[in-house]
Amino acid sequence: HTLVHGSGAPRAVAARPLRPRCAAALDVSTEPAATAEEVDPGEVAGLRVLKYPHPQLRAPNAEVSTFDDELRDLSRRMFRMMYASKGVGLAAPQVGVNKRLLVFNPEGDERKMSAECVLVNPTIVERAEGTELDDEGCLSFPGFGAKVTRAKWVKVKALNLKGKPFTKKYAGWEARIFQHEYDHLDGTLYVDRLDAGERSAVQPELDRLVALHGPGGAL
Repeated sequence: HTLVHGSGAPRAVAARPLRPRCAAALDVSTEPAATAEEVDPGEVAGLRVLKYPHPQLRAPNAEVSTFDDELRDLSRRMFRMMYASKGVGLAAPQVGVNKRLLVFNPEGDERKMSAECVLVNPTIVERAEGTELDDEGCLSFPGFGAKVTRAKWVKVKALNLKGKPFTKKYAGWEARIFQHEYDHLDGTLYVDRLDAGERSAVQPELDRLVALHGPGGAL
């Protein structure tokens, strides 16, 4: 799902940033936007990205209680799918696993593994009052994007893959990626957060996805 775009089409927040911005510095860059777009690679590492309105995108997501090789393998396969999609983040329900697990790499570059983040059972414990409006999209909503308002920073508590708790503050670009993926864990999709004008603008695209991937979907 990527968030920011220039003259090209909006990218999914699971898509690689068009203007890479990471860590706590998420000031809007004046650099030219890149031209890379997210892609649908099909099946990768036994996973596929579910498309709206697939009901699992709205289903409850269980807390993870077992921290084992299976969980570590799932997180690695999610990263593989994310990179194959040219993404920066991915939540487990997007690949049909209704658990509270998300991964992201603000660099969108598999060669920069040190930037990879895995959060298990995350919760937001504090958030900025200030907000930022920026473009987002989502791999589960291919082909379009819209402007979404997000908190400038969030403070998060989560567990790592060994079940050890940690607290982290994400700001700017990282905060936007995290909030987008965190919403998936609550069954909230980025189109739910659009104002009336933005929602109206993308409604034809949503209707297209319902026609392609419905019926029986969860709108």
